[in-house]
Amino acid sequence: MIRGAIVLAVCAAAIVPAAAQRRATITPYIEVSQVATAELNGGETLTYSQLGAGLDGSIRTRRMQVQVSYQYQHRFAEKGSVQSGDSHNGLARARIAVGRAVTLEAGAVATRTRTDARGDALSGNAANARNLSRLYSGFVGPKLDTHAGPLFVQGAYRFGFTKVDDGTATGVASTLPQVDRFDHATSHAVNASVGARPGTVLPIGLSVTGGLVRENASQLDQRFASSSGRGDAIAPVSRTVALVGGAGYERVTVRQRDALRSAGGAPVIDGAGRYVTDPASPMRLAYDFDGMFWDGGVLWRPSRRTALELRIGRRYGAMRYTGSFTFQRSSGSGIQVAVYDTVETYGQQVGSSLAALPVGFVTTADPFGVQAGACIYGTSGAAAGGCIAGAFASAATAAYRGRGFTTNAVWSRGTTRLGLGGGFARRDFLTPVAASAGSGSWDESFYAQAFAALAAGRNGTIGLNLLASYYDGDIPGSTAVFGWGANTAYTRRVGQLSLTAATGLYGSMRDGPDQLSAQALIGARYGF
Repeated sequence: MIRGAIVLAVCAAAIVPAAAQRRATITPYIEVSQVATAELNGGETLTYSQLGAGLDGSIRTRRMQVQVSYQYQHRFAEKGSVQSGDSHNGLARARIAVGRAVTLEAGAVATRTRTDARGDALSGNAANARNLSRLYSGFVGPKLDTHAGPLFVQGAYRFGFTKVDDGTATGVASTLPQVDRFDHATSHAVNASVGARPGTVLPIGLSVTGGLVRENASQLDQRFASSSGRGDAIAPVSRTVALVGGAGYERVTVRQRDALRSAGGAPVIDGAGRYVTDPASPMRLAYDFDGMFWDGGVLWRPSRRTALELRIGRRYGAMRYTGSFTFQRSSGSGIQVAVYDTVETYGQQVGSSLAALPVGFVTTADPFGVQAGACIYGTSGAAAGGCIAGAFASAATAAYRGRGFTTNAVWSRGTTRLGLGGGFARRDFLTPVAASAGSGSWDESFYAQAFAALAAGRNGTIGLNLLASYYDGDIPGSTAVFGWGANTAYTRRVGQLSLTAATGLYGSMRDGPDQLSAQALIGARYGF
C-alpha cells in the first residue's frame, strides 16, 4: 500500500501546473547505519548494519494535498542471534479535489503491531524484538459535499485493506490456549446524509443519515455487516451553544466458520500460528444485534478555533458516551481529543484511525526505524493529529466493542516543535478470541508518546522520543505488562548529506523476568 501511495505522489507531481510545482517537495534518499543492541539483564549483545532507501515528499496546491514518508531497510546480521531481513515503515495521506463537490481521500501506513496481546510489550525496534508483526493498511474513496437548494447533501465511500505479516516469537507459553491471529481483510463503508442547517429552513437544524459497512476477513471466513439509519437535530440556544440529539436503528452481524479440529478435538494451527478454517463448516452467526439507539448532548463553539461536543446515549444494549474537543492556539499549535464507542474489527479500527489522520503530518522518524508509531502529529494547529495505537494491543481476528479516547497536542515556535499524544482503549470481544475460550473476554491498554525537535546550531538538530504502554486483560494467560522506551538523536547536515548519532533505552516489565536493552546507532543519509 505504501508503494501505491508513492506512485500517487509522483504521478500527482507530474500533472500539476508548473506554477503549482513550486509547492512540491519530493526528496528520495539512501542511507546506511550501524546498530548495536545490548540486553542489560544478562542477555547477549548483537550488532548489525542496515542499508535503506526512502522518500519524503509533499505537494500543496489549491486542489491537491499529498504527503508521503516511507522507508525501506535491509538488515545485515553480524553478531548475535539476529537474522538478516527487511522492514517497511511509512505513512501517506492524500486529499485531491476531482470536481466542484467531490474530493478523493487516500492513505496508507506500514508499521508494527503486537502479535499476541499476552506477549511482550512493544517498545524498541531492535532486530531481535519479540511479539512484533508488520502491519500494512490503506484506504481510498471519494467524498461528496454539495447543496440542493437549502439542503446540504453529503456522502462518502471508502474501500480499505489491512494485512498483518507473520509475527516473531511472542514470549507466550505454548501450553496456553492459542489466540487466533489476524491475517488480512477488505472492507467497504458507505454513508450518506441530507439535511438543513439551523436558520436555513427552520430555526433548528435537521438531518437524516444512513450507513452500510461490509468486511470480509480471511480468518475463519469472517463476515462483518452493519447497517444503520438515524435522524438528528441541532437547536441553538445562544450564539455559542447548541443542543444536539438523535435517534435511529441499526443491525450488526458477524458470521464465521469453525476452526478445523484434529482427531483429539484440538484446533489445527498452520505454520503462521493461525487457525485453519474448516471448509465443511456452515457459516455460523457469531454475533447479532439489532435495535434502536439514541443520544443527546451539547455543542459549544465560542470561536472558530475552539469546539467542544459531548454526547450521552444508549447503543449496543448499554449506555454510550462520546465526544470531541479541538483547540487551535496558533497556526502550528493545537490540541485535539476524541472519545469513541463503536462495534468493529481490527481491520476497521486501523482503517478508520488512518482515515482520521491529517494530510499534513510531522515526520518524527525514530532513529531506529519506527516512522509511524502510536501517535501522528499534524503540522497545523487546526489538525493536531491522531493516534492509531488503540488497535495495536494485538492483531486479533475477533470482533469487539471498542471504547476509549485519544488525545494529541502539538506546539511549535520557530525551529522548535513539541508533541504529546496518548490514550486509552478497551476491547470487549464479541466473538471468540480463542477456539478453547468463550466470548466475552476483554483487554485494556494505555499508551503515551512524546517527541521534541530542537535546533542545535545552524545545521544541527536534536530529537527526543519517549514512549510508554500498559496492557491488561482476561484472555487466558494474560498478565499485566508495562513497556517503556526513550531515545535521543543528533543530526548534522552537510549539504545533501546528514550524519546521525543516536542512543536508546527500552524496557518491559511483567510477571517473570523483566526486559531491559540499550541501543546505539550511527548512520549517514544522502538526499537527492
